[in-house]
Amino acid sequence: GVDEVGRGPLIGDVVAAAVILPKDCSLELCDSKKLSEAKREAIAKKIKKHALCYAIGCASPEEIDELNILQATMLAMQRAVLQLVKKDCLIELVYVDGNRCPKIPLPCQAVVKGDAKVAEISAASILAKVYRDQQMAALHRKHPEYGFKDHKGYPTVKHLAALKEFGMIHGYRKSFKPIKQLIAEQVNL
Repeated sequence: GVDEVGRGPLIGDVVAAAVILPKDCSLELCDSKKLSEAKREAIAKKIKKHALCYAIGCASPEEIDELNILQATMLAMQRAVLQLVKKDCLIELVYVDGNRCPKIPLPCQAVVKGDAKVAEISAASILAKVYRDQQMAALHRKHPEYGFKDHKGYPTVKHLAALKEFGMIHGYRKSFKPIKQLIAEQVNL
């Protein structure tokens, strides 16, 4: 199962996870967005303990700007799956959340709303979300004035206000409209 998080934020990587669960897996899994942060972190530990294999793949803000967010998402998914291939994990079929598959050398099936239908996609959703949230927590420790621990990089009113007050730091996606506008405003000063 493969899923991604972080398509909408203005800063940071887009993150994908790939997970292979045992057939007898009894973990109660669901879409990561339906879980509290504490519950996600607890379930992520259980997933890592019970999974036959798992991997995280990322695409950087620079890659997002160069490729576009959709292609960068596909790249992050591809990287996660290829890590499993390198680990010699037995993969028969890859289920991907959404309506398209990344370019991978394996049979692949896109599943719309797959995080609610396929346990492996749900597990991938949780691992990817926890990983990206940890990235945002680390960024918050370096730059608490931006409030990353609260908005996780999404374009909230508070985040946009902090951007105007403090300016951009490394890691912003310059191809995203609010950041493009901020860059244009700074050039016109």
